[in-house]
Amino acid sequence: GAQLLGRIADVTVKLNDTVEEGELLIRLDDEEARARLQAAETEAASRKRERDTQTLDKAREDVRKAEDNVFAAERALTNARFELEYELQAKRSGSGTEARVSESRRNVANAKDKLQKERSNYASAQAKPDVPAPSRLESSLQAARSDVAVAEALLEKTRIRAPVAGTILQLPAKVGEMVAPSPEQSLVVLGDMSVVRLKAEVDEHDVSKIKSGGKVTVKSNAYPGREFEGHVSELAPTLASPKFALRGARRPTDVEVLEVTIDLEGEVPLLPGMRADAFFK
Repeated sequence: GAQLLGRIADVTVKLNDTVEEGELLIRLDDEEARARLQAAETEAASRKRERDTQTLDKAREDVRKAEDNVFAAERALTNARFELEYELQAKRSGSGTEARVSESRRNVANAKDKLQKERSNYASAQAKPDVPAPSRLESSLQAARSDVAVAEALLEKTRIRAPVAGTILQLPAKVGEMVAPSPEQSLVVLGDMSVVRLKAEVDEHDVSKIKSGGKVTVKSNAYPGREFEGHVSELAPTLASPKFALRGARRPTDVEVLEVTIDLEGEVPLLPGMRADAFFK
């Protein structure tokens, strides 16, 4: 879903597309966010020039260098992420290659490691005894760099990316639509279709009979006469009210159920959303 109110400017995927983790799915209108980031970067560069004209306090030399290195590492990570975004889209359109995507992923990983290292160095420099407080110009530069970080975060919220690798199962989003943050408005539904799982509900009277790893046979009315084998992969830690086994309002005498996750084996034609019956052996 969307993290902020905006208009959908681009939908970069289609139904049944296989996407990689971090790949761009939807881009909201980002002209204002880009302008804010550019303005913040310009202001930060101006503040840095003013600070550099100031006589350097030897006691703050390490801190100043560490601050500069952290900011440079943050900008490098941002650029690496945009490069990866471009290469993934180029690969999808046929003009890019897997090698260039892999190289971009390595650049992002290296940039993250570099940023982590520079932040650690900055913390160490700050922890030294007798470090004087920042001057007025240094404080102004820190505030300007904070504005850059805020503008960058706003720009990132205009991107809806794949949190995991998977297949696009539903895509209700359309270019030009206005969207807003809402748990009820899903713009993309994706899932890992390499493993098909079944969620089953077991009455509390039968909970003691279900064990992790136990064999299960699954039948579906969509495929009469066929049986699919699987095994119990996960048991819920608590009982809960049925989500889909019962119809109508619950009665005081209704029992609680245990949710059981079943991994199905082999090539299974069952689709997400289908109902099925599970028989535990």
